[in-house]
This record gives sequence, structure tokens and C-alpha cells, in this order.
Amino acid sequence: MKFPCEIIVWDVLPSIRSELAKKLIEYGLSQKEVSERLEITQSAVSQYINKKRGYGIEFKQDAMRAIEDLADDMMAGRIKDGVDLIPRICEICMKVREDGTVCGLEKYVVDKKM
Repeated sequence: MKFPCEIIVWDVLPSIRSELAKKLIEYGLSQKEVSERLEITQSAVSQYINKKRGYGIEFKQDAMRAIEDLADDMMAGRIKDGVDLIPRICEICMKVREDGTVCGLEKYVVDKKM
């Protein structure tokens, strides 16, 4: 049995990073630039791009839009560092928890008050 928080750490957060990395690559950034902006290794970015890590979750429209908005803000320079990045990732994670995606991964009912 996995707890919902384990699912977030092992599945959801890597999938958010993966989608974000792919979007930033689409905008023309190199893997090195993406790694610097996301404060992760370049090899992690490569694994996200090549579907070796952080794949398998289909985000619903609101979460995907939030990921795209975050990528747009990063490209526009409105996200300066990890301090700005963390709350935005947390917002996306909460959307995923609230929209039932986590429940579908392991058949858990996640209390929206959590």
C-alpha cells in the first residue's frame, strides 16, 4: 500500500517536472538551461525528455494549463529562482490532488482538506 504522499513524491512531482521540462525545451531552451532553471541535474532533464522518468500520468486540463502557465512565466523571467518555483509547483500538485488524478493512481480517496 502506498500513502497518497508517497504517490506525490514518486509519481506526481516527477511528472510535473517532466511536463515542465518538455515545455521549456519546446520554447528552445537547452537541457542545461532547463536544469538550471528547475534546479535539477541535466541528466534528470534528459530522463524526463526521453520518458525514462516522470511519465505515465495524464494531467487534466487545469493542471496542464497551470504547468504551461508556469513555463510561460519562467520564460518571461517572472520566476526568478527556486523560491518562486516552489509555491507554483505546490499549486499544481494541489490541483492534481483535488482533481482526482492521485485517487486514480492507487484507488485512494484523497481528502481535499489535506
